[in-house]
Amino acid sequence: MLLKLTYICSTQIVLMTSHQIVYIVFGFALILALVFDLGLLSKKNSVVTIKQALLQTLFWVLLALAFFTFLLFQENQKFALEYLSAYLMEWSLSIDNIFVFILIFNAFKVKENNYGRVLLIGILMAIVLRVIFITLGVELVERFHWILYCFGAFLVYTGIKMFNEDEEKEFDPHQNKVYKFLKKILPLHPTDGNGKFIIYENRKPQYTILFVVVAILATVDLVFALDSIPAVMGISQDRLVIYTSNTFAVLGLRSLFFLLRGAVNKFKYLQHGIAIVLVVIGLKMLAEKFIDQFVTKNEQVVYSLLAIIICIGGSVLYSIFDTKKNKK
Repeated sequence: MLLKLTYICSTQIVLMTSHQIVYIVFGFALILALVFDLGLLSKKNSVVTIKQALLQTLFWVLLALAFFTFLLFQENQKFALEYLSAYLMEWSLSIDNIFVFILIFNAFKVKENNYGRVLLIGILMAIVLRVIFITLGVELVERFHWILYCFGAFLVYTGIKMFNEDEEKEFDPHQNKVYKFLKKILPLHPTDGNGKFIIYENRKPQYTILFVVVAILATVDLVFALDSIPAVMGISQDRLVIYTSNTFAVLGLRSLFFLLRGAVNKFKYLQHGIAIVLVVIGLKMLAEKFIDQFVTKNEQVVYSLLAIIICIGGSVLYSIFDTKKNKK
């Protein structure tokens, strides 16, 4: 009987697809990483220093790169490069989002020792919303392939608009629709409740500013996903690539926030670099059939990766150069 059970289990393992194995490894890596990050690298109600933020950022980046190495052996080079391109795309967009997060914290006067916990809960909520959004998007593309052309046109429009405007400076947290909606349906308390999300007055619940900020962070990230997820789908339509690249990039956003919050304004040309990438990927999606006649899918993945590295890296380096030049 024992031998029979052993044989059945071993047969089931053999029958597992490569994607299923990757999902299992990704799940285990994610659980261990969250335990390590929350248990060892983070402390409740403490201010995160630049050194701690650097260690946490390195941890999440190295974990994402380790997963890339695993995909090289478990899947193939094309699949792994698609993941890396998608991750870099999401990671660069995350940097651009940090300025908005800073505006939200400043507008609602969140204390610095509450930043970490508020960001963590907001980001975890954002991941759940993104998974739902990604699932719906992939389902639509699988059923109606022409939607990719709509995504491509949207990315070109968004990229041109982003290049010519400064959307972050126009963002006003107090005019946010989620904030206005919460004010209508919930009894809000004007304080942070000493670090609590809900306090009770006369046995009635009052929702603090921290609760409001978490809700705004999660929904604002979902708005950002309207740009980033179609961009990733321009790189790959594989659910595994989209899920994993999004998750790793968003989970690393908290440590990246603490690392760059004082220097994010120095990357003033980053938005332009991201805008160019969005336009390039959008045009690639629109001209998919034409490009396929001259360039193989493997070559397209490599060119997409190079375009992301050159545009994002170049915009960051030029921002640093321009800042130093202006100081002189």
